[in-house]
Amino acid sequence: MRDGEMYKLIGSPKTRAFRVVWMLEELGLDYDIDPATPRSDDILAVNPSGKVPALQVGDDVIIDSVAICQFLADKHGQFTYPAGSLERAQQDSWTHFALDEVDSALWFFAKNTFVLPKELRSKMAREACRFEFERAMGFLEQRLDDRVFVMGDQFTIPDLILGHCAGWAMNGAKWPIPEGPVADYITRVRSRPACVRALEIRERY
Repeated sequence: MRDGEMYKLIGSPKTRAFRVVWMLEELGLDYDIDPATPRSDDILAVNPSGKVPALQVGDDVIIDSVAICQFLADKHGQFTYPAGSLERAQQDSWTHFALDEVDSALWFFAKNTFVLPKELRSKMAREACRFEFERAMGFLEQRLDDRVFVMGDQFTIPDLILGHCAGWAMNGAKWPIPEGPVADYITRVRSRPACVRALEIRERY
């Protein structure tokens, strides 16, 4: 590791921990993986909610995949804009779009598919989630316009989140990505060598 610090990722790469694996691969950093599952003893020891992932940095721990990815990008000076800049505000706007409009629909779908007790799951909620996702893809196309990545030519944190969510949609929820600019964008993002390596790592777990 270039700064002498050791990173330990706690969380199975088959969860949102995949985002952190991808970011670590983008940065070319060394790290260890504890493939803990949600609410396992290893994750409960550092996060009382039992949600993965967490990143151990020396004696400290960071929880939440987006917070971890943003920390890594800030610390290593790549895939992000400086805090306080207009570009960072625009980047953060994209990050919140990815979480509020896309990730949230997928997570609520998952909760009503296998997370919640069966008696609390709702078919109508699942249908509403797909509606929300499809609408978000329309918003994405409008906002993306003809950019290579959401911020232009530079790959940043929200591209990584949207790329992960697209895989979750296609492979988990079985929702298609609309053909055209959005599908082309997702293909660009998920074809990055670091994403391909992260996918290969995920398959080992």
